[in-house]
Amino acid sequence: MPNIASGFPLANGVKIPCIGLGTWQMSDDEKLIEQIHDAINIGYRHIDTAFIYGNEAGVGEAVRTCGLPREKIFVTSKLWNTERGYDSAMRAFEGVLERMQLSYLDLYLIHWPAAKGEPMTWQSINSGTWRALEDLYEQGVVRAIGVSNFLSHHLVPLLARARIAPMVNQLEFHPGYRQANAVDFCCEHNIQVVAWSPLARGALVRNPVIVEMAAAHGVSTGQICLRWCLQHGAAAVVKSMSPERRRMDADLFSFSLSEEEMQRLDNMPQTGFSGLDPDHVTF
Repeated sequence: MPNIASGFPLANGVKIPCIGLGTWQMSDDEKLIEQIHDAINIGYRHIDTAFIYGNEAGVGEAVRTCGLPREKIFVTSKLWNTERGYDSAMRAFEGVLERMQLSYLDLYLIHWPAAKGEPMTWQSINSGTWRALEDLYEQGVVRAIGVSNFLSHHLVPLLARARIAPMVNQLEFHPGYRQANAVDFCCEHNIQVVAWSPLARGALVRNPVIVEMAAAHGVSTGQICLRWCLQHGAAAVVKSMSPERRRMDADLFSFSLSEEEMQRLDNMPQTGFSGLDPDHVTF
């Protein structure tokens, strides 16, 4: 891959840029638009948002006014838990396009499996929700569909009823939180993993193992974490409020991690986990 706009091919042939800009906790204002424009100028081509972030309108405006054709920018949003179910999901997607003032999305995800409670209930609700995403995909208003925070035991019942398999699973994935079972399941079923919180919300910046590797390669600790994701075949979305850090996070192709370094990072004890267990979150 020559740059961060280079893509991983999804099951349907659509390519998702290997590194994207995350917008969680970024206010829906002029500063958001400036930051997205700066990221696009650096070379970012994937912008990730969600209904719950409250900034879909600003992301849409930034995409429309960035100076590049719409088809050059890969836009992701996510369906919130309260909008699950077939009819609710269909209405929610209409709201996304209306807020963003876009004619289509590149990727739409079910944000959480919402698995706390009676198994048959959440499985049935997720199945109905997934039917809505399948219909939206077949209507051509979204180029790819997927899920977020689904572990293997959430994916199995969904796949059993699906006519189109999820193309993406966005997971918390970083050194110190490998999630090997979920990631391996996705690889076996041709579901592209996209890492959220690949830097563990800054918790890995001073980790001694990563600091040592960064010094050896002459790069930042953030670059080590993102390179680790790429070498595992995972795309990633990363948030930074600093233009300088965004530029560093985009510079991932002048070095690579050795097999020994990858194993050291893979074998780190649990570090930087958000605490957001998909089976126990209550929102």
